[in-house]
Amino acid sequence: MAFITANWNPLGEAFYRKTELYEMCWTLRDGLRDSLVAAAPYGGPIALLRESHRRSPSSRPQLEIYSASGVAIASFPWKSGPVVQLGWTVSDELLCVQEDGSVLIYDLFGSFKRHFSMGQEVVQSQVLEAKVFHSPYGTGIAIVTGSSRFTLATNIDDLKLRRLPEVPGLQGKPSCWVVLTQDRQTKVLLSNGPELYILDNTSCTAVCPPGLSPQAGSIVHMSVSFSYKYLALFTDTGHLWTGSSDLQDKLSEVDTKKTTTPKQMVWCRRPKSQQPSVVLMWDRLLMVTGVCNDTIQFPIEDPCVLVGELDGVRIISSVYQELLQEVPLVCQDIFKIASMAPGALLLEAHREYEKSSQKADEYLREIKEQSMLGEAVRQCVEAASHEYDTSTQKSLLRAASFGKCFLTDFNPDVFVSTCRELRVLNAVRESSVGMPLTHTQFKQMTLQVLIDRLVYRQFYQLAIEICHYLKIPDYQGVSRVLKHWASCKVQQKDLSDESIARAVCVKVGDSPGVSYSHIAAKAYECGRTELAIKLLDFEARAGEQVPLLLKMKRSQLALSKAVESGDTDLVYTVVTYLKNEMNRGDFFMTLRNQPVALSLYRQFCKLQEQDTLKDLYNQDDDHHELANYYVTASYREKRLDTRLSLLQSAVDEYNKAKNEFAAKATEDEMRLLRFQRKLDDEKGAGLLGLSLQATMEALLALGLHKQAEQLYRDFRVPDKRYWWLKLKSLAEKEEWEELEKFSRSKKSPIGYLAFIEVCMKCNNKYEAKKYVSKVTPEQKVKAHLAISDLEGAADAAIERRNDSEMGAVLSRCSASHQLLIERLNRARAAAAKK
Repeated sequence: MAFITANWNPLGEAFYRKTELYEMCWTLRDGLRDSLVAAAPYGGPIALLRESHRRSPSSRPQLEIYSASGVAIASFPWKSGPVVQLGWTVSDELLCVQEDGSVLIYDLFGSFKRHFSMGQEVVQSQVLEAKVFHSPYGTGIAIVTGSSRFTLATNIDDLKLRRLPEVPGLQGKPSCWVVLTQDRQTKVLLSNGPELYILDNTSCTAVCPPGLSPQAGSIVHMSVSFSYKYLALFTDTGHLWTGSSDLQDKLSEVDTKKTTTPKQMVWCRRPKSQQPSVVLMWDRLLMVTGVCNDTIQFPIEDPCVLVGELDGVRIISSVYQELLQEVPLVCQDIFKIASMAPGALLLEAHREYEKSSQKADEYLREIKEQSMLGEAVRQCVEAASHEYDTSTQKSLLRAASFGKCFLTDFNPDVFVSTCRELRVLNAVRESSVGMPLTHTQFKQMTLQVLIDRLVYRQFYQLAIEICHYLKIPDYQGVSRVLKHWASCKVQQKDLSDESIARAVCVKVGDSPGVSYSHIAAKAYECGRTELAIKLLDFEARAGEQVPLLLKMKRSQLALSKAVESGDTDLVYTVVTYLKNEMNRGDFFMTLRNQPVALSLYRQFCKLQEQDTLKDLYNQDDDHHELANYYVTASYREKRLDTRLSLLQSAVDEYNKAKNEFAAKATEDEMRLLRFQRKLDDEKGAGLLGLSLQATMEALLALGLHKQAEQLYRDFRVPDKRYWWLKLKSLAEKEEWEELEKFSRSKKSPIGYLAFIEVCMKCNNKYEAKKYVSKVTPEQKVKAHLAISDLEGAADAAIERRNDSEMGAVLSRCSASHQLLIERLNRARAAAAKK
């Protein structure tokens, strides 16, 4: 395995290697010279703004977007103002910062998304330099203007501009500057000649790097690490100082012997490494410096761009792309010459095993004697995850698989997951995809973000295959991919609505988590309303269909869908929307075509909008309901004239509806109101608004018997009701003579037993006895019992020979009525014999 270490370069206690990622697919006539270049981390895309004067002074600059492997994604002429800086957001959107402070945002495919300004004062002073940075809050932008003032936006998605304090003595732009994120605050570190300042929200503070040699000179270049924890400062005398970004600790100071300011300076430090290292680039030289005075130097033939990564530096040229990184410790242990690490021995054992050599057993025995076989397997698996070459990955994984066969308690989860993850990484590293992720970057990024990036770049099939391969739940994997695919599918202008709808239905089906209404909304945003309607037909949830239909002004269809759903709240929502959007006539005509909606709206109007209810009945020529409306409205009126007018309208409508009974009843109510008003005017009786029975009771209570009798005759009050009311009224007022006259006026329709019971309620037994003789034979017993005349009741019962009546009398008897009891018993016995 000596060839693996052939490109390793020692620096201090560590080794560094350059791994070729791609032979670039692009063809750049002038290379990267005279171009603004921005490459996103985590194997992200590359943007180039080609200067026009290299081709023709009159032509426009060309903005080009490529994948990391150089595959063209988008290209278009730049028609806006001069661009100072390009950068990528965390979601792979391109930021173009112009001299006037405007920031234009494009998606990965060159489509304009939006823009914002870094402040009105920037328009006058112009942007001299800008930096795009990533912080815990998102993607930010920092600029320095011609007036030597800094402005920050820590999150472009929640834009809040901060103008930092002035820097003493600063004229124009500083020698160099970087953005730092410390303690949840974003600051600017800048150099102005020999002075070094930190700018925060409120102050400008002079600082001095600890341990910087007095002869180091002025700082002309600076760089912050990927994690913002470490800082590198380059001076005009060629000294490179490294330390913590809070300027509290020094890591190293190296004399590079180069006094020319490097074009780029990027940190190259893998996570958990104790060795700081910085990569500096000049026109023809790439230098790696560490804690020792030694350096690693690589010659450069073409202009390059350095891209800082979590665990290394990507070097992009017009021909190749390479990854420069510190060799992971586990790889050093396995591959360095004469290594006796368990992983190295296991790899050699497997190599001998493939040769059918007995040395394999010797190596295995040596590992087992040290009880390090489990550690050897772990090292091989971990080393495989850090290797970019697939043949090296396979060798290490096969060795690990070979070693775990001799372990009885080995947990295979890490081995299996590493194999799966490497297969995914190898797939996305392909030149056609162009995402050169390392395993460390992949674990930091997470699988979910990787799927999102594949989807965003429209590698749908690959994303789906990865979801299936890694057995991701549908709602987190395949469904999300299909949702994005469908949203892009509806934007294809060369396909018909019918073919797109059919393709989406076939592909998406009933996948969980995919909302057809969301896809339809995308179609509507693209101006394809008919396609959106076709897609909504596949949406099973009416609650999702209806709002979008209303947004598309398809109110009739929205109402039909709401009615079909059976959801009354949804129907009310649509009806309310239609009422606010349509004129009154069209609104009512729309409801007439939907009986269910009309019925629900009527119920609503009965409770909330009475006047609208009247208009509805008029629109439908519903005379019966309109009459009912007038009757109901009359009850709410206090003025008599208005009530009579409403009731007359009700009578007219009942007649139109040919409801003679209701019309007659309403006319009677009008007559009663007039009768009550007349009595109120004459007697001040206060009867207005009372019902017929209440009026009768009030008249009798007031002693207005003539008026009560008139009411009885005019309104054809049933005899029984009239007699009862008058009987109760006279008895309560103890007008016994009038009561007796009333009883003699004609035969009682309610029976004279009622007279007895009323008199007894008033505790007047004397008056009650007067009516005993008038009751029918069938009521004789009850009449005598009502006045507690047991003897009379017994005589009547015995005379009628009625057993139940005799039993009723016996139940009222007590021990003092012994003779009466014996008499009744004899009579019952005699009646029973017959």
